Amino acid sequence: MSYQTQPSVAAQPAPPPLELPYYGIGFVDAVKRGFKKYATFAGRASRSEYWWWALFTFLTYTVLGLLAYAVGMATSRDGGRTPGLLAVPLLILFAVFLFGVIVPTLALTVRRLHDAGYSGLMALLLLVPYLGGLIIMIFALLPSSAAGAKYDPVPAYHPYPPQTPYAQ
Repeated sequence: MSYQTQPSVAAQPAPPPLELPYYGIGFVDAVKRGFKKYATFAGRASRSEYWWWALFTFLTYTVLGLLAYAVGMATSRDGGRTPGLLAVPLLILFAVFLFGVIVPTLALTVRRLHDAGYSGLMALLLLVPYLGGLIIMIFALLPSSAAGAKYDPVPAYHPYPPQTPYAQ
């Protein structure tokens, strides 16, 4: 019989700092991290960070859009040509979400391109209708590259070690 303490739960490793990519991140943490790094275009983002964010935005767009459509059709006075009055708050919420996630989505796309080893300026391909989005999707599917490390933050250089007070 051993009297040593046995850990009942395996210790979870601490997540990396916000400046570094988080490989193997879960859905909720990826969404939180996406909003924490709202307009951060520097650095890198892992595939899981990018695709969990994409799933979050897709599901939110779908739910809000279908809800607004259903309420709009049900309350329409002219057979569905114009949405009913009850759909207006949902349409406003949809628009607020749409404009609220444009910046973090672009920032995450740039960071994902960095992680794959490409310049963030390639995100300008999104301006090319249809084909640009397909090209960016293919680049977002690529695995992380060692070349992406050049986009990591540079640690501050201190020419002299920190001074410690002399013992008295």
